[in-house]
Amino acid sequence: MALSALGWILTDDRRAHRFMDLTGLTPEGLRATITEAGTHRAIFDFLCAHEPDLLGAADALGIQPAQLVAAKERLAR
Repeated sequence: MALSALGWILTDDRRAHRFMDLTGLTPEGLRATITEAGTHRAIFDFLCAHEPDLLGAADALGIQPAQLVAAKERLAR
């Protein structure tokens, strides 16, 4: 789910730049850590911090926003 959400984030240049700016990731860093739980947490944190992104990602993925929030909470444990 995190990788699908990341794909959605990266479909918009402004949103992708905001993601990189807020997470501190670089394209190289993202490629190097794409399978790590910390990167997945950053993806879910990014989406959950901005409701329009949360709703847009959920819609694009065909899931409920609560599923993204639940994924974030599972990774926070």
